[in-house]
Amino acid sequence: MPEEIKKNEQAMSEAAKARYKKLTETPVPELILRLSVPTILSMLVTALYNAADTFFVGKISTEATAAVGLCFSAMAVIQAFGFFCGQGSGNFLSRMLGAGKQKEAEEMAATGLALAFIIGAVTAAAINLFVRPLAYFLGALDTTVADTVSYLRIIAIGAPFMMAQFVLNNQLRYQGSAVYAMVGLMCGAVLNIGLDPLLIFVFDLKVAGAALATICGQMISFTVLFIGSRRGANIRLKVLNVRLNAHYLVQIINGGIPALFRQGLAAIATVLLNRACRVYGDAAIAGMSVTTRVMMFVSSAMIGFGQGYQPVCAFNYGAGKKDRVREGYFFCVRYGTVFLIGMAALCLCFAPSIIGFFRDDPDVIAVGAVALRYQAMALPFLATIVITNMMLQSMGKGVKASVTASARSGLFFIPLILILPELFGLFGVEITQAAADVLSVSVSIPLAISELRKMKEP
Repeated sequence: MPEEIKKNEQAMSEAAKARYKKLTETPVPELILRLSVPTILSMLVTALYNAADTFFVGKISTEATAAVGLCFSAMAVIQAFGFFCGQGSGNFLSRMLGAGKQKEAEEMAATGLALAFIIGAVTAAAINLFVRPLAYFLGALDTTVADTVSYLRIIAIGAPFMMAQFVLNNQLRYQGSAVYAMVGLMCGAVLNIGLDPLLIFVFDLKVAGAALATICGQMISFTVLFIGSRRGANIRLKVLNVRLNAHYLVQIINGGIPALFRQGLAAIATVLLNRACRVYGDAAIAGMSVTTRVMMFVSSAMIGFGQGYQPVCAFNYGAGKKDRVREGYFFCVRYGTVFLIGMAALCLCFAPSIIGFFRDDPDVIAVGAVALRYQAMALPFLATIVITNMMLQSMGKGVKASVTASARSGLFFIPLILILPELFGLFGVEITQAAADVLSVSVSIPLAISELRKMKEP
């Protein structure tokens, strides 16, 4: 037995050396593309199953579409804490691996996962305890509150697993195991898409069926990702390595707070958006909900591209190879912007048809098409916003990363959603996100320049 253990350790050591060589010597464009293809596919499939919920629920009624859109805010909070624990632990362990500190990386991996389960359990209990007041707070009307409550109760059950699968996904990516991360997410997404029509229509569970399909997908993703974490050179997760102490918690906060700000403020922004739409009825809520899902699908490819850059950035920054960090940043911004210009053109040309695909209601299309076109105009700026945030976060620049993460959905969107509807009515609601994106890129550029210049210094 000791001889077998020694062989396993030697095999892992060789695999770790191969990983180091791959992440620090492979040409940067080739490495980013190799790592980003699986993450792009993962993000697109994840966005697809979010869109699938909207598509299938849209076949029930406008009220059901609105209800699921309202619940997106609560799901965004759950995702926010998952990304907080996942990216907070992931970019730290990646830097430690780059610096050759295996023990610290192993302890951080276990601690990040344990923290996610604890926060997930507390979140599930809180949602179920205050579910009806929460539904009204999210923007539900009397016509949508029953469906909203039904969806929220079921989603809460899966909260610990939803958070945990985001942790495992991020940790695998930061170790350079993007394929394992992709397979885990895709398994859950495919199951969700398959269960949606079965549970919603065949078993006649309607909105509750969509929620059940979602949590089943999340649990399968967690299971597959956990299995993936025990393959190859990936860190083996052990309960004995959990260290819920100040050192690791501070590191998780430093690396994860930008993701928490980004996702958490997005949740608050969505609540305010839905409450602003509530004045104009269920069709307005549904129209903006569909627009949000469409833009999420488009931006998911950009985020996946950026996630391919994150392990390259964190690992090479930890290894002292800052020229590779800079090269990767400019590569991602350049080609990300070109891609988003193409997506923006499609949205501008076919906005009514895109919205109508999800809900064939003239009132929903009227609201959604206008919002989609204005958001498409600002879409190319997203490349700079996303890649700047990911670079700063992966380098451990917590304050600057938090500013860039919170700008789009917090610093600018929240004030604008309170001001523009008062000035322009429904049109103010429709243009808020586009205006926030324009202002956000003006903050991202100087913060990126400040760090890129430091890395250029000898």
